[in-house]
Amino acid sequence: MTGSIVALHVAKKQLGLDEDTYRAKLKIITGKTSAKDMTEDERQAVITDFRKQGFRPASDRRPNGRAKLTGRYAAKLQALWIAGHNLGIVENRDDAALLAFVKRQTGLEHVRFLKFADDARKAVEALKAWIARVGGVEWSDTEITSDYARADGFKIAWAQWRKLGGNVNANSVGAFHATVRELTGLSVERCDKDGWILVMNALGRRIRDAQSKGKAKP
Repeated sequence: MTGSIVALHVAKKQLGLDEDTYRAKLKIITGKTSAKDMTEDERQAVITDFRKQGFRPASDRRPNGRAKLTGRYAAKLQALWIAGHNLGIVENRDDAALLAFVKRQTGLEHVRFLKFADDARKAVEALKAWIARVGGVEWSDTEITSDYARADGFKIAWAQWRKLGGNVNANSVGAFHATVRELTGLSVERCDKDGWILVMNALGRRIRDAQSKGKAKP
């Protein structure tokens, strides 16, 4: 049984639909009454409609069971918010704190209401500007000559390293590269998005630990 068929059965139960109501909804959306007879695109169309009615699949939840934020720009904003936390400038990484920040920037109550680029840009750019100003992240690619250094993960991790006391010299750069390899098993040139998340989270723990002790060392 495919994942989408399983998801539809979960949605049926989660939304409290009896068999007749469930099949009637399938018929309205796709013209078919059985998920097995649908194409994958048709099943996804039904899942999308069920989401609007309140269905939340397991993929919408974190390992601790809490629901993930939803919306077109939610992932971008949440990634930046966690980056701020890992730089030691966002004290509360909780979703509620992010939503409060978004409301201050846009007047909207939730990231799922950010449907237009202009509204989303206000929140994203405000957050990036704060991270640059206080966290020391250089977002510009103007003076970058290495492809790996264009990755946001690298930019944030390098700012973390400097915040921990690393200087822009050969010894510090070499130590940073060695730390990335130690944490991920990859060179900075080959480090991917998941690898940079490992590095950022690890350095974030060091920053918060250093802040709690009143000092900062790599």
